[in-house]
Amino acid sequence: MVTYPNGLAYGVFRRKEDAMIKGNLYERNGIYYAVISYYEDGKRKQKSVSTKLPVKGNKRKAIEFLENLKQEYEKKEQMENLEGDGILFVDFMGEWFKTIRPTIERATYGSYEQLYKSRIKPHFEKLNLALSEIKPQHIQMLYDEILSEGCVTNTVIHYHAIIRKALACAVKMQLIPSNPADLVTRPKKNRYIAKYYMKEETAVLLEMARDDPIYIPILLAAYYGLRRSEVLGLRWSAGDFEKKTLTVNHKVAQVREEGKLIVYAEDKLKTKTSYRTLPLVPFVEGELLKLKQWQEERRRVFGKSYSREYLDYICVNGQGELFKPNYISGHFRWFLEKHGLKVIRYHDLRHGCASMLLAEGVPMKAIQEWLGHSNFSTTADIYSHIDFSAKLQSAEAIGKALSG
Repeated sequence: MVTYPNGLAYGVFRRKEDAMIKGNLYERNGIYYAVISYYEDGKRKQKSVSTKLPVKGNKRKAIEFLENLKQEYEKKEQMENLEGDGILFVDFMGEWFKTIRPTIERATYGSYEQLYKSRIKPHFEKLNLALSEIKPQHIQMLYDEILSEGCVTNTVIHYHAIIRKALACAVKMQLIPSNPADLVTRPKKNRYIAKYYMKEETAVLLEMARDDPIYIPILLAAYYGLRRSEVLGLRWSAGDFEKKTLTVNHKVAQVREEGKLIVYAEDKLKTKTSYRTLPLVPFVEGELLKLKQWQEERRRVFGKSYSREYLDYICVNGQGELFKPNYISGHFRWFLEKHGLKVIRYHDLRHGCASMLLAEGVPMKAIQEWLGHSNFSTTADIYSHIDFSAKLQSAEAIGKALSG
C-alpha cells in the first residue's frame, strides 16, 4: 500500500520484478510456440500461443513474435496498474506515456515527453492532485501560466492536445467519468506568417553560399522546398541520373530522449504524400554531379580516415560524416548574419520555394504535390495569402463581368 501526502492511498503498483512479463519458446509438432507468464487480477498466469512458424529456419522470426507478444501484455498490465482512486495525475500520465510510445512516431513521442517534463509534471506535482480530482480550472491554471510567460497560443494548444489525450484514455478505462479538458476553452490558433526570400534574394543567397559547407542543403531546400529531415535523408541511390529523377523516401531527424539529443535515420516520412519522385532540375543535377565527384576525390585522398558509414548519403561534410539537423539550422542562421542577409529560418526556404512557384502561375494542387503536403487544404491554408496571381485573375474576371 502506498500513501501520498494528500492522504489518498492505493496498492495497485507492484514491484517491477513481480510485474515483469516473462516468456520463452518451445517446439511442438515442428512448430514454434510462445509461452508467456503474466499477472492478471493479482495472480500469475500463463498463456501459450502458436507462432504458426515451422521450426526450421524461423528462429529469428519466432523470437520477434515472442517479443511482440510480451510487449502487448506489458502494455495491458501497465494500464491495469493504474486502477484505483488514489493515483496521482502525474503518475497516470507517466504510465500512459509508456503505453503510447510504441504506437506513435519517435519524434512525436520526444516532443510529448518534453512537454510533460518541462511544464505538465512540475505544475501538477505542485498541485498534488489525484487523477479523480483534476478539474478544468487546474488545467486552465497551466495555460494561463504559459501565456503569462509570453508564449503564443499555439504553445498552449500543444499542451492542451497531450493533456486531453491522456485524460481521454482515463475515461475510456473508466477511471474517471468524464474528460475535464473538454470543458477548458481551447485557445484560437495564431497564424504564423513566415518570412521568406523572393526570387532575387534566393539567387543572391545561392551565389554567396556556393563555397559554404551547407551549399547543397540550401540548394535542395530552395529548389524543391524539402523539409530539413528530407534534405538530410536524400541518398545517392534515390537519384536516377538517367531518368532525371530524385526520390524522397528517407529522412534524418533528431529527437530528445531522456535529456539527450539523438540523431536517427528511417524510411518513415511525415505523411504518405511525403514519399514523392521529383524531376531533376538541370542546374541541381549539375551541382549534385560536381558534389559526387568531390566526395569521391575526398574519399580517395583521406582513405581510412574518411567515414564509410554514410557513403550513400548526399549531405555529408568533408570527412564523410552526416550533417546533424541542428547544425544545418544553426549554421544557416550564422551564414545569413555573417553576410548581412535577411535572417530567415532554414525551413523558410520551403516557403520561399512555394511563393516562387505561385508567382510563376503554378497551380496550388501541383505545389501541394511538389511539397508533399498531405492534402490540398494544408497548402491552401499556408500559401493562399501570397497567391497574388489568383487574386489578379479574380480582379480581371470581375472587371470583365461588370464592365461588360
